[in-house]
Amino acid sequence: MQEAPFDLGEEARAFTARQTGMGAVVTFTGIVRDVADGLDVMEIEHYPGMTGRALTKIAEEARARWSLGDVLILHRFGRLRADELIMMVATASRHRADAFQAAEFLMDYLKSRAPFWKKEHGRDGAGWVAARDEDEAALDRW
Repeated sequence: MQEAPFDLGEEARAFTARQTGMGAVVTFTGIVRDVADGLDVMEIEHYPGMTGRALTKIAEEARARWSLGDVLILHRFGRLRADELIMMVATASRHRADAFQAAEFLMDYLKSRAPFWKKEHGRDGAGWVAARDEDEAALDRW
């Protein structure tokens, strides 16, 4: 969890460089999207201790479910503008299927259950982002 922007290329390069004996590295990067051309700022709040424990727990669960060499979860908080990087997930494994599945599992968790609260600020005012049924359905498959 960090407020400052991260360098996607550097994070992916450093993660990959740490892997030995792995045959696959999968990365996913989330970007703040401009919802219907009206989003100015996405404000993300969290409780550091609570969020840190939750992300550690979900990374451990991914390691228990799939044969992974390493997992990286980066998630920003604070005020982010449309088109800024908001999060990154990276997984490494000997085989690509485990890396892809674990990354998708982590992304589904981050989207629906990670203890972050998001508020959109736009031309028409501000409002908290509600949970979406399709995000919960995606998590149900795990």
